[in-house]
Parts: sequence; structure tokens; C-alpha cells
Amino acid sequence: MVSDVRLSLDEVRALALRGLAASGVSDENAAVIADVMTSAERDGCKSHGLFRLAGYCNGARSGRIDGKAKPTLHDDAPGVIRVDAHRGFAAPAMAAGRSTLAKKARQQGIAAMPIVASHHFAALWYDVDALAEDGLVAMAFVNSKSFVAPAGGIEKLYGTNPMAFAWPRAGKPPMIFDQASSASARGEIQIHLRDGKPIPEGWAIDADGNPTTDPKAGLAGAQLPFGGHKGAAIALMVEMLAVGLTGGKFGFESAADVNTDGGPSEGGQMMIAIDPARFAANGDSGPVLSHAETLFEKILEQDGTRLPSDRRYAARKRTPTEGITIPQSLHETCLACCQS
Repeated sequence: MVSDVRLSLDEVRALALRGLAASGVSDENAAVIADVMTSAERDGCKSHGLFRLAGYCNGARSGRIDGKAKPTLHDDAPGVIRVDAHRGFAAPAMAAGRSTLAKKARQQGIAAMPIVASHHFAALWYDVDALAEDGLVAMAFVNSKSFVAPAGGIEKLYGTNPMAFAWPRAGKPPMIFDQASSASARGEIQIHLRDGKPIPEGWAIDADGNPTTDPKAGLAGAQLPFGGHKGAAIALMVEMLAVGLTGGKFGFESAADVNTDGGPSEGGQMMIAIDPARFAANGDSGPVLSHAETLFEKILEQDGTRLPSDRRYAARKRTPTEGITIPQSLHETCLACCQS
């Protein structure tokens, strides 16, 4: 029987800040990263909450990732703001460029923000959430080192290569989806391994290319794209957007780097922001957003349906008063991160 530890959201944030500070991460960067993990726990996204703290801390302690890096912005074009993370974590780089990206999107109608030399370890919905709350349509794409076999292959080539999409809603939280191009996020397999549970069929193959429900064998082998060749094509697209356009490292190039600390790999990220008002004939986003609501209503008319992120938003209402729970073993790991 796995015992759990209950924490308030303030305690989650404090624990994350202590671990990051003890690992040499600057106060400014630690504040952003702690908010990422706290937001994930608040919304019930266990694979990207405190479960990630050890990876952040070990990556910084090893020196492979610069926890004190200060991102710099480069105004490359009227519709492009590039962020150099300088071998740091992606979350502070995203925070540094977000307001400029939003400003450019409002000026041009659409704008892009490539992020280079960064290490992404967060849920991707977090990156688009703030932009959508600000009234913008947003998309995010990020790659990682190789974990996923191409369709028909058995060797790791692509990252899990998630993408996120956010649509603003008047008076309501944004409609957001965040999904890997693999059949599951890697963190989900790791959590199954930690909890001693088999993974569903179709998530992974073992080192010999055989289907497996053993999470340990799946992690040693290769993950599979969702939907076969369709998911593999999306993974390829993400590599092109996040790396091909940014000059970062493709999954197989990042996999060649020495990474024994369990932290995130170096990859690329592409953010796109769109101002719906600039696509309306009279410059008013109201009718655009209202029209979208008619589709959402049609979806919800059918029994058994929900909009993406509805479960997150339900958790978001509960956790500020109920707190969250994590396994005792994870709590002990987090406390170990707090030791200098």
C-alpha cells in the first residue's frame, strides 16, 4: 500500500523553491519553475508537478543546465521575437519573451517566438495558458531527445514532441489541449513504473521491437507514436517547427549528448500567437469568440463529451482548499533535493 502525503499548494511551491535554491538555481528562475510545478499539481497533472523536481535539481547540480542563465531577446523581424535561453531552463525563457510575443501578435495579427538552447520539462499547456487568458489564440511545439520510434521502425528517433493549442473564451477559462505526438507522455510511463502498474498496450515496444505492457521494458525500448503513421507525421512536423526553424537540436542530436542526471534534454521550442481581433472584419474579436462557443455547445450536447482541459479546471477549483497528495516516496525524494 503506497502511503500519501497531503500538501497545500503553498507547501508545494515552498518545497519546489527550497529544492531549486539548494541546487543552485537563481531566485528569479526558481520562482518561474516553482510556479510551473505548482500549477501542474493544482490542475492534477501529476506527471509534471513535483514529480519533475528531482530532474530540475539534478540537471542544475550536474552543471549540464545553467540554473542561473538569464534569457536574452532578439527582435529578428516584425513578427518574430527569438529567445536565447543560454543553456538554461525553458520556463524562464518563455516568461521573458511572453509579453513581447503578445505585443507583436497584436501589431501584426500573428507572431512567432522561437526559443533556443533551452531545456523544457513542463506541461506545455502552461506555456499557452497565459497568452489565451490575455485574449490570444496560442500554439506551442517542443521537441526532446529521442524516445519515440518512427512508424514502422523500432529504434528511438523522435522526442515525445508535444503540441498545445489554446483558444480564449469570454468570461471562461481558455479551451486548451496539450498532447504528446507519442501514445503517452514519458512521465506517464515513469509513473506507472514507480507505482508498479502495467502500461496500456500500444504505448511502447521493448528493446527488441516487441509490444510490451512492462513500463521498465518500454522505457528501455521505444515509445510509439499515437495513431501510427499519423502521430509519427505530427512528431516530424514538431521537429521541423521546434528545431528546423530555430537551429536547435533534433531529437537524435540531443540524444547523443551525455545526460545521466535525469533532467530535461536540450531541444527547441516554437510559440505562435494570433490576435483574433485582427482576423475580424471590424477588429472586434467578440463575434469570433461567440461563434466558436456555438461549436463548443454542440460538442457538449452529446452525452459523455467534455472540452479539453475541463478536468484540469475541475481540479483547479478543488485543490486550493483540499490541497494535493503525492506518494511518500516522492515526498522523500523532494526533501532530498532540498539538501545542499
